[in-house]
Amino acid sequence: MLPESALTREVPAYRTDKLRPRNHQYAVCVFVINEGDKVRAQLRRMQDVAPAADVIVADGGSTDGSLDLSYLESVGVTALLTKLGPGKLSAQMRMAFDFCLEQGYAGVVVIDGNGKDGVEAIPTFLELLESGVDHVQGSRFIPGGRAINTPLSRLVGLKVLHAPLISLASGVRQTDTTNGFRAYSARLLGDAEVDTFRDVFVTYELHYHLAIEAGRLPRFATAETPVTRTYPKGKVPTKISPIRGNAHVLGVLFRAVAGRYRSTRSQEATTA
Repeated sequence: MLPESALTREVPAYRTDKLRPRNHQYAVCVFVINEGDKVRAQLRRMQDVAPAADVIVADGGSTDGSLDLSYLESVGVTALLTKLGPGKLSAQMRMAFDFCLEQGYAGVVVIDGNGKDGVEAIPTFLELLESGVDHVQGSRFIPGGRAINTPLSRLVGLKVLHAPLISLASGVRQTDTTNGFRAYSARLLGDAEVDTFRDVFVTYELHYHLAIEAGRLPRFATAETPVTRTYPKGKVPTKISPIRGNAHVLGVLFRAVAGRYRSTRSQEATTA
């Protein structure tokens, strides 16, 4: 296996606004773009349940004014990262992980900033990281989890296709593989064979890749933990277009399951 020092990180350009010093061993990264009052309300809720972690907001380029620095400081945010380079969610993830590894965090909880996730689960994610788990998947479908108003089409796609394929590729049963409420150890994110920091990760690729590699490689420990995810009644708010967007998601899924995102350095290390 290649040493971590051999990695070259491919990370989009980004701006860092540090609002306070690092105070904890772990960080909670909130991924957001133009979520308005939803992200503000979520950050207020997080103040009460995540006192043992620093909160990092990873912005994809919001223009709605919701991430005013004075407001973020008032709700205890440690830093705002603003992506200036290309890419979508996976680019935001690479940006956040780059910052967190540079700051020396031992692990990262990741959560969307759209207000759908039950932030009360954050302390459990932190406890699992502290116990040595490298990949923690939040699940609505294990005892204690709750799926509220989940659209039927998403439930069917998840249970019939997405979760079975990710489970098959990883060798670990996973029940909620479209859920972005997760946690990763710094050991997993910085692993040379996993090779997190590559420009091939643009949209949803990195979530799938990390879930597969964490299960596939025996040196990593994985776990699921119950979470709540609530969709509002009526029309589903989403940034995924119904035809083109869903086709892209399926293409990313099939490529991840086929090992297309596996690093060439991983293949070299395996055959060495």
